[in-house]
Amino acid sequence: MKISQPPDGARAVYVISVAAELAGVHAQTLRIYERKGLVEPARTPGGSRRYSDIDISLLRRIQELTNEGLNLVGVKKVMDLEERISRLETEITSLQSSTEASLAEVHRQYRRDLVPMQQAPVPWLDPKRKQF
Repeated sequence: MKISQPPDGARAVYVISVAAELAGVHAQTLRIYERKGLVEPARTPGGSRRYSDIDISLLRRIQELTNEGLNLVGVKKVMDLEERISRLETEITSLQSSTEASLAEVHRQYRRDLVPMQQAPVPWLDPKRKQF
């Protein structure tokens, strides 16, 4: 039986002290971030926190926002909005490609309705003139 592994960036491999050092914060700060719902590290069966590369990037983003003057509530709102924007952009891209495919299908159907003429066009006769 093959055990599925998460993508490389999602593998939780860093203990809290290493993650704190990589993110440039104190380990206690990481615990606060977790309590505030800003980051959710994986847990070992024994309950120890394990951080992934994605978590480290997230911690760095939190640091950027707090360095710009946001409090943790503001950071949470900004990150929630960034995540929502990302989801909506993905949805828009999907809808655009779906719309383009539907439009192309409609145009293909129009082309099927056009039948080439096998005869020369007949000129219109003006009933008043009785000639061409």
